[in-house]
Amino acid sequence: MKIPNSPVFRGVTTDDWIAMEKEVSMRRQKVTKGTVIFRQGEVIREIGLVLSGSVYIESVDLWGNRSILTHIKPGQVFAETYALTGSPLLVGAIAAEEGEILRIDLGILLHFRYSRCAWQAAVLRNLLAIFAQKNHILSGRIFCTSVKSIRGRVVTYLSAQAMEQGSCSFSIPFDRQQLADYLGVDRSALSKELGRMRDEGLLEFRKNHFILHRLSEERNS
Repeated sequence: MKIPNSPVFRGVTTDDWIAMEKEVSMRRQKVTKGTVIFRQGEVIREIGLVLSGSVYIESVDLWGNRSILTHIKPGQVFAETYALTGSPLLVGAIAAEEGEILRIDLGILLHFRYSRCAWQAAVLRNLLAIFAQKNHILSGRIFCTSVKSIRGRVVTYLSAQAMEQGSCSFSIPFDRQQLADYLGVDRSALSKELGRMRDEGLLEFRKNHFILHRLSEERNS
């Protein structure tokens, strides 16, 4: 298997990768949309790396209310905090579409007997950077959901997406229900608010593609 195109393995050479494959438990998993990769409440030792497709990290409370926390794209990893600490998963990892996941045993990967291996030092540095980036992403969601109004949450999220993608015309990784789950609002109320914003000329949308107009003015109102 070739070295996956992922920040996790930045700085890992071909020779390092060959050595890793011999020592570390890594297995591929083909998934279809809706496949449960990691279940909320279980204890895991593996992390997941998206080779193709994408994954939703979601939380479901005791009453069945679902909330999407983040969207994991190809090259990105997930569940590393839980694999590292050994604590039960407070979230689940669900395939958002058909794809393939690389499951890596983090306990073996970080074992002290490999402390002199160049690949372990590289992976540790990369995981630290990933932890920092994910903290930034989760902070962004908290920023969205801390706004009281539905319109405020929509504007905050779409504004962040426009800045991230460098354009006021962009697609988001959620359908309408998933966006409602992510923002923590009712789907029907979200659809009505989007309709009102469209009627006011603030934005255009078709399915998950948006074009924003006068967003900065709306945010300041």
